[in-house]
Amino acid sequence: MSSGIYGQDLGLFTDLYELTMGQAFFSQGMLAPATFSLFIRAYPPNRGYLVSAGLEDVLDYLEALSFGPAALEYLDSTGIFTGDFLQYLAGLRFTGSVRAIPEGRLFFTDEPVLEVSGPMIEAQLAETFIINQINLQTLLATKAARCVWAAQGRPISDFSARRAQGTDAAMKMARSSYLAGFQSTSNVLAAQRYGIPPAGTMAHSFISSFISEEEAFQVYADTFPGRTILLLDTYDTMEGAEKAVRVAKNMEKQGHRLVAVRLDSGDFDSLSRQVRRMFDLAGLDHVKILASGGLDEFELETLVGAGAPIDLFGVGTKAGVSADAPWSDMAYKLVCYDGRPVMKLSEGKAYRPGAKQVFRLMDTGGMFSRDVIGTEDEEPVGGTRLLEEVMAGGSRTAPSPSLDEIRERFNQDFGRLDQRFKSLTNPPHYPVAASPSLERLTAKVQQSINVE
Repeated sequence: MSSGIYGQDLGLFTDLYELTMGQAFFSQGMLAPATFSLFIRAYPPNRGYLVSAGLEDVLDYLEALSFGPAALEYLDSTGIFTGDFLQYLAGLRFTGSVRAIPEGRLFFTDEPVLEVSGPMIEAQLAETFIINQINLQTLLATKAARCVWAAQGRPISDFSARRAQGTDAAMKMARSSYLAGFQSTSNVLAAQRYGIPPAGTMAHSFISSFISEEEAFQVYADTFPGRTILLLDTYDTMEGAEKAVRVAKNMEKQGHRLVAVRLDSGDFDSLSRQVRRMFDLAGLDHVKILASGGLDEFELETLVGAGAPIDLFGVGTKAGVSADAPWSDMAYKLVCYDGRPVMKLSEGKAYRPGAKQVFRLMDTGGMFSRDVIGTEDEEPVGGTRLLEEVMAGGSRTAPSPSLDEIRERFNQDFGRLDQRFKSLTNPPHYPVAASPSLERLTAKVQQSINVE
């Protein structure tokens, strides 16, 4: 499993109305197959694409979904639920199927990133967990992809764990950012669990605990001669750089090399140029410059665009909480029950009925051209089907891909998306249309609702 939170009482991680609806369905014998579709209605600010993430956690959850004795005892104590419904929950397992856009692939608004089919109560109960996991991880992966694009090939490390909104979110950020192109994480548990390269330097407290800054540098270099990165800005950045030069020279006498120096505050553009000049004049042009501290894609774009001689970036708080877009209008909606396509018509929240498929069309150069949302059983000429069956009968249909495989999938998709849609501010909307078949189904269902 990809996380340690899955236990017998995770069935309780649901909104109360999922359970009250479940009892009502149960009382009416409404156990027929249903299909729910997960999608984002509108882009968060300045987004032109979305990165699929979080599917593995959903599949883990569905495979483990159950209500243990403690959960059932609590539900009984509320006085809300009947004994026969609680007995039903005691034997509940997810027995349905899931079709999803694989993790790492790009998708766009209104496109179903996941569809769950199964007995009504089973599929309905999963709503809270599914949105919770895929919404967060998609936002984080998309934010990370924007940072990767802004850095233009310069490696980025995830430094967000301390400011992430809880331990689970920190773990999800490390994984989501890595699949979207980050190179490493400072989160050691995430590095161990997900197989991500760990990265880290030192804190200002390490420097200030010594009598002198240079002594702190030298002790660290002696302790980690093969991976020394020195933090320059505890006191005065340029004076710190001078001391780092002396330590680097001492290291060379011992047959070692200083890997990098880190800037964590101040004017990164100006300071990086001054530090680069100082190290180059000292014959230390191999020493890299790492910048961290309050960075996100907008600052990265500015620094890279200005030609600041920064080789590596550590990105933390703003990326780890997707600061400029911390939420999305993700919805999990019933689209079919007992063979009957259904839809919602309320203003601003209408959606199309029926189980669906997303088809991606390419141009002659192999770049994404447009997407078409169609009905599940159609296949436009030349279109690649994005939704894949990943679960049937309550079990995965194939082994989970490795995180590196998901990362490569992202790289392939991202490379095929035109640069216009990667703009960090006000990107155009990628063309997505409904197929004629889906349009006809929508009109038919809407007409039947209006007639009723």
